Amino acid sequence: MTTEVASCVKKSRGRPKVFDREVALDKAMTLFWQHGYEATSLSDLVEATGAKAPTLYAEFVNKEGLFRAVLDRYISRFADKHEAQLFCEEKSVDAALRDYFRAVATCFTSKDTPAGCFMINTSATLAASSKEIAQTIKSRHAMQEKTLCEFLTQRQARGEIPADKCISDLAQFLNCILQGMSISAREGASLDTLLQITDTTMRLWPQMLKSS
Repeated sequence: MTTEVASCVKKSRGRPKVFDREVALDKAMTLFWQHGYEATSLSDLVEATGAKAPTLYAEFVNKEGLFRAVLDRYISRFADKHEAQLFCEEKSVDAALRDYFRAVATCFTSKDTPAGCFMINTSATLAASSKEIAQTIKSRHAMQEKTLCEFLTQRQARGEIPADKCISDLAQFLNCILQGMSISAREGASLDTLLQITDTTMRLWPQMLKSS
């Protein structure tokens, strides 16, 4: 090895690792998703992200701040993409719902992430002392039902849903199906099983639109 090459090697070995915020958030997300907020310690996060504790503190202030950043990352990586399936003007209302449910089912059973819904998994074991985190998750999770309400309201205005149907009731029902799919995935249900649930829900869709 020449002196020049050896010098370059020494310099490269001495360079500090650059903190990659998105990579750190994705690794932290996996931990929170798998174990929940309470069971994930700061030492677990340090080990998983490869960042030193002072670096995490400087970037996120504390564990709660890191979790909030992870929650935003989850929404941008997954929820926004799922909603894109829903808010597609070219699709019929039932086709958009089917594609949305299928996208969510695929996420819940993906081998690349822990099973189920991130928000449901992380909120399931929250202690009474984590009221602020619980409220944050609750408000973010409520956005799913609000999104369904917004979508169904738009389609009702287009005449695809009878004017006398209660949109909030429809959205609540569909949201409960999605929550059940998350729990089923967490308990080991396969993608095929969740797709069967999706198909059953969509077969019931015409009946849901009939006047009571």
